[in-house]
Amino acid sequence: MNVDKARKRIAKQGRKGFHGYPLISLAYFGKTSDIASEVVISFVMEEGDTPQEQKFHCEHDAREDETIQSTLVKIIERANAATVTEIDGVSLV
Repeated sequence: MNVDKARKRIAKQGRKGFHGYPLISLAYFGKTSDIASEVVISFVMEEGDTPQEQKFHCEHDAREDETIQSTLVKIIERANAATVTEIDGVSLV
C-alpha cells in the first residue's frame, strides 16, 4: 500500500474520535523531533484492560516507511478497532 494512502487511512480513523473499544493508539518516538525511528502501537480490548504493545524500529523515518504504515493499517483493520488515536509529533527518546 502506498505510504500516503496508508497515512490518510490512519488519520481518517483518528479524526472520528472516541467510539468505544477496542482502542488502538499510535505514538512515534525518535532521537530528534524530525525523525521518528520508532512507532509504538498499543491495543486495549476493553476499558480497564492492560494495553498490549508492539514496537517497530527503523533507521529512517517510520512515518514515511511504506512497510510500517501498511502494517499499522492491517493491524487496525484486523483488530476491528472502534477507536484509533495518534499522538501528534515525535516524542524524544
